[in-house]
Amino acid sequence: MKQDSACAPGNLTLQTTSLPFSEIPEQSRLFVRYQQDPLSLKRFYPSAVGSNSELLSRIPEVLANYKTDRRALCDALERINKGLGAGEKTLSNIDLLRETDCVVTVTGQQAGLFTGPLYTIYKALSAIKMAENLRTQGRSAVPIFWAATEDHDFDEVSKAFVIGADGTITEMKAGRQHAAEGVPVGSVRLDESIRETIDELLEALPKTEFTPLVRSLIEKSWSPGTGYGEAFSRLLLLLLGEYGLIIFDPLDPALKELSAPIYVEALKRSDEIVAALRDRDLELTEAGYHSQVLITEDYFPLFLHAEDGTRQALRRTSDGKIRVKDTKAEYSADQLLEIAKSHPARLSPTVVLRPVVQDYVLPTICYFGGGAEIAYFAQNSEVYRVLKRPATPILHRQSFTVVEARHGRILEKYCLDLKTLFEGREPVTTRIVEEFVSPETARTFADVEEKIDTELNRLDQALSQLDPTLAANLATRRRKIIYHIAALRKKSHSAAVTKNQIVLRQLDTLFTALLPGGHLQERTLNVLGFLNAHGLYFIDWIYDAVDLEDRGHRVINL
Repeated sequence: MKQDSACAPGNLTLQTTSLPFSEIPEQSRLFVRYQQDPLSLKRFYPSAVGSNSELLSRIPEVLANYKTDRRALCDALERINKGLGAGEKTLSNIDLLRETDCVVTVTGQQAGLFTGPLYTIYKALSAIKMAENLRTQGRSAVPIFWAATEDHDFDEVSKAFVIGADGTITEMKAGRQHAAEGVPVGSVRLDESIRETIDELLEALPKTEFTPLVRSLIEKSWSPGTGYGEAFSRLLLLLLGEYGLIIFDPLDPALKELSAPIYVEALKRSDEIVAALRDRDLELTEAGYHSQVLITEDYFPLFLHAEDGTRQALRRTSDGKIRVKDTKAEYSADQLLEIAKSHPARLSPTVVLRPVVQDYVLPTICYFGGGAEIAYFAQNSEVYRVLKRPATPILHRQSFTVVEARHGRILEKYCLDLKTLFEGREPVTTRIVEEFVSPETARTFADVEEKIDTELNRLDQALSQLDPTLAANLATRRRKIIYHIAALRKKSHSAAVTKNQIVLRQLDTLFTALLPGGHLQERTLNVLGFLNAHGLYFIDWIYDAVDLEDRGHRVINL
């Protein structure tokens, strides 16, 4: 399905093509089924909606079950976002959230270096567009981005990737000295080495009219002494603040206080939660799906933040105690309950509990996640049930591959598209060589193979009449002959491409830009490379291309 849309500047027309996730490699069966027909999976997703318009009917239920103090919530959000340099639209949305009829569209992501992969931006724009859609239908709604500052895998979020001026992938990495093992990324503070990381980025990018803008954006957000989560959130607001995005920092003490009651309930019912999750895992397996989060018998749904600042996993022991993983430190259930009531900042939810915490603190109408999040929502709907909370519908964030003009020309030249590239570098090379580079040689190979096959068939008939064992021997040798011809054909393709350096560079450019590392572009590349090429117009173009009714992967041709 193709769609055109006009957007600034200069009435640029974007052509978008939708590709079903069933045609994209490495997608889980559960996710693909959910995208195709979410209502068929009501057993695992009790609040699944067939279309976004159905969300309107959920608003009364959401508001009726929302008991959190809005004033305390919005006071904290106002303080946090003002501290991040939020503009008028964000602060206006926080004021709107103070009203008792306002709901929120939520998304979230780990605090990645320079905002991490492109899908972070796509998540935020999805939540923003949904809030706007609800407002156009007369409902009060605002978008919130849950910055996952509690996560403690610093190595996972400390990298960013752009395509450098030389056309290759350049990796930037925040120094390991920024974080002690196990410390939540939101507690990490940037040191002077972040300047080197920024210099590496700016040196790698080609120089354009927008390079000064990129430098300004980074230096306003990622500077020595700034918290890692703060830097992430500052840059996100610099890019999306004009759309009214609100940042939620779950490490904030005031927001932790608001989370305390649901922590208490989760602690009281932790055994029920784990039993329900294990039963759900079995249900998913029996239905032919897989569970995203491994739930063992000793699983515990909360982390403990120790006095040294580390975030520690908890495990239940056979005698009913709760032990800090890989240590001898133990707590009783009553001790953890007291911590939840008096010092909730010392606790944080695991991945299966976090959505319930989000939706307890916020009046959430829907959550936008990725494919993996959709898969584990099939598990944590059981956590909602045990804690007697209405399960929030999860919607897949908008998913894009951006094809810039120079890459579009290469695709057009060789009659390729993104789906063709999924076949891999070697099959695409074969196609290009045989159709465009050396068609005569390809025809010669085809002619030779046909003649060899014909003659071997003649020989097979003769040998079968003479001695069947000779025919069997011929079959073995036939396979070897075919193998060697194919190997020679493959070598001829490599020779043709090597001889034609232009084709070689074009193929390198294409796969690097559209399938870096063999994965979808949005999972690897950072937004700054596109801002360097197109300025902040890029954000507006993507927002304009968002179509929340389209459940496929969308290819945008700039």
